[in-house]
Amino acid sequence: MSDIYIICVEDETQVLDVIVRDLSVLEEVFPIEVATSATEARELINEIRQQGGSIGLIICDHVMPGENGVDLLISMQKEEFTRDTRKVLLTGQAGLDATIEAVNKAKLNRYIAKPWEPENLLGVAREELTHYVIRHEKELLPYMGLLNATRIQEEIRRRNYV
Repeated sequence: MSDIYIICVEDETQVLDVIVRDLSVLEEVFPIEVATSATEARELINEIRQQGGSIGLIICDHVMPGENGVDLLISMQKEEFTRDTRKVLLTGQAGLDATIEAVNKAKLNRYIAKPWEPENLLGVAREELTHYVIRHEKELLPYMGLLNATRIQEEIRRRNYV
């Protein structure tokens, strides 16, 4: 079982701390890495690739200094290594045009508005990671206790019947 990472990208460190706290229950199985810019996120992605890990989920703010979150997500969609990464835009400031662009060009999986409910963010992360591990992992049992157990059980049954 190789490491499947969660990357959180947010330029405000206090907000980043809250995101990590809200997702901390997942960290026992999915290491959480943080970046405060698109440039830092790219460096993390390259480090994870070099270590042989994968990125199951990125939660990304839109409005950041330098490159914005939607552009980062679009560039990830163009790279084979991150094409299947589940992409969540977490922002209070993305306009409709930016959101539509993210959905169409970055294959955005979810949009969460700030401020968010901690249970909602965790629930979205669990669902997106469930989708990722079903698609990419051979052995699903290690994820049963943390992710969507019903969907994982259904997939295990389906695989055993095929």
